[in-house]
Amino acid sequence: MWGFTYILTTTMLPPNPMFLAAVRALGGGVILLFLARDVPPRAWWGKLTVLGTLNNGLFFGLLFVAAVRLPGGVAATFQALTPLFTVLLALPLLGVAPSRVKLIAVLAGAVGVSMVVLRGGAGLDAIGILAAFGSAVSLSLGGILLHKWGRPSSVVSLTAWQMLIAGVELAIVAVIMGDVPTSLSATNVLGLVILAVLLTAVPFVLWFTGIQGAGPSAIAPFMLLTPIVAFVLDALVHRVLPSPLQALGVVVVIGALLLGQFADRKPAKG
Repeated sequence: MWGFTYILTTTMLPPNPMFLAAVRALGGGVILLFLARDVPPRAWWGKLTVLGTLNNGLFFGLLFVAAVRLPGGVAATFQALTPLFTVLLALPLLGVAPSRVKLIAVLAGAVGVSMVVLRGGAGLDAIGILAAFGSAVSLSLGGILLHKWGRPSSVVSLTAWQMLIAGVELAIVAVIMGDVPTSLSATNVLGLVILAVLLTAVPFVLWFTGIQGAGPSAIAPFMLLTPIVAFVLDALVHRVLPSPLQALGVVVVIGALLLGQFADRKPAKG
């Protein structure tokens, strides 16, 4: 689902990244809160603020900064490092040491994504690089803390409040930066609804459910599929045939995911 975000952004949404990030978080949060109709206990508000800022606020904001300042391939490659950061941070924060096979799998996946999305002569901007790096670390850390802290109520409620907190933060940034469109077309409105509901609310509920069920180190590698899906959709919409290297990169990513899942399997008890 996240892979559809890129093609939607270029075909249906206004060119206002911070506004899009705010609407994405607030819209998704309102929908989920309507379904959950739950207020978390007061003791959890500090944790929710941290989780919302990491998983949605910083992640969305820095991701859009990177997308603006870097070629798409470079930004996507940094996002492909999210599983590696997750595996490495899980050791000091959760006490979970990654296996050698797991490390090989996530590194191979990042290489595969690079083969698919990188182009020759890609420009490197210092602020863009830092933003891309920060967004990947932010999502990794947020997922680990979510797994460590658990949840006070349903996953839907937990996701809703995180998004609402992030949405307020991003809305303030959008207003300060003046990154708000003066008007919206019907296509823009439809695109914003799709972005908030189908590409934000639904996948984040699934993402957090997976993290709490299987752990962040097992779930994070699936993020490698996001740039792959975006690449395939772009090729289909714009009719750009992949090169042999790009096709091989897709195979490497899928193989890395399979290898990573094999590494996560626990031996059966006799």
